[in-house]
Amino acid sequence: MNIFVAKLNYRTTSESLGELFGNYGEVVSAKVITDKETGRSKGYAFVEMASADAGQAAIANLNETDFEGQTIVCKKAEDRPPRRDNNRSFNPRGRSY
Repeated sequence: MNIFVAKLNYRTTSESLGELFGNYGEVVSAKVITDKETGRSKGYAFVEMASADAGQAAIANLNETDFEGQTIVCKKAEDRPPRRDNNRSFNPRGRSY
């Protein structure tokens, strides 16, 4: 089960988040999302739990609780919509060549 975690402290690491969720079952992965240019945390993450039961337990117990000085929000991650790729180049002026 994939879990979306928001309102994280900007100093939270993937490792500390994985340890927190590990109290509720096996963590497959924990990834704090960072800005590509600055490397700074964006304040949210995704945690993948090995089972749906473990994921539900983690959400039920951790949603709206304090972690590293912030009240975090945890919910089941929604599937990412498919990328729309219509093989067109970006053209800011709307001209066809």
